[in-house]
Amino acid sequence: MTHPVFVIDDDDAMRDALVEMLRAEGITARGFASGVDFLERLPDAESACVLTDVRMPGMSGVDLVQRLLEAKGALWPIVVITGHAEVTTAVALMKAGVVDFIEKPFEPQRLIEAIRGSLKLIEWRRNRAEAAEAVRQGLARLSPRERQVFDALVEGRSSKEIAANLSISPRTVEIFRANVMHKMGAANLPALIRMSLHIEQV
Repeated sequence: MTHPVFVIDDDDAMRDALVEMLRAEGITARGFASGVDFLERLPDAESACVLTDVRMPGMSGVDLVQRLLEAKGALWPIVVITGHAEVTTAVALMKAGVVDFIEKPFEPQRLIEAIRGSLKLIEWRRNRAEAAEAVRQGLARLSPRERQVFDALVEGRSSKEIAANLSISPRTVEIFRANVMHKMGAANLPALIRMSLHIEQV
């Protein structure tokens, strides 16, 4: 899937140069003159990367970043361009959710690498979200007893231990275990454990 890059900078020459640089790399890019202009014409894209300057009139890059993080979340990674005096601000923005910052003056390759990294991050986050949704759907199919067996299995408990804790026979545990594996679509116990790592996301 192609994810667009939206370049936001009030400097016309800089904005046009950045857009052309990205397009020359085969990256879909579109420029906006300000944060206000961007938000007023907010593109209808499920996922995108945003490249924005920090210091802009009307709405600062900081304000824009905060609005975008609230509105778009993880599938819209943000890279900020900053001057030397604004590095502290850029670091604070990274802690808030920005994925990278480019300090002026910068090498074109540094920016390209940051953008490509952000585009890969979109795919990683999308895959993670899809995996979490698959786990959520699997968990919803489990009966209360099957969920108990699932929880015990991913904790590393043996069938004998599960049987004792649930006051059922080991044979019954094996039946529940087979049901859990089938409903969760897990080929083996390691696969089931990997699925359990997504529970915190669902």
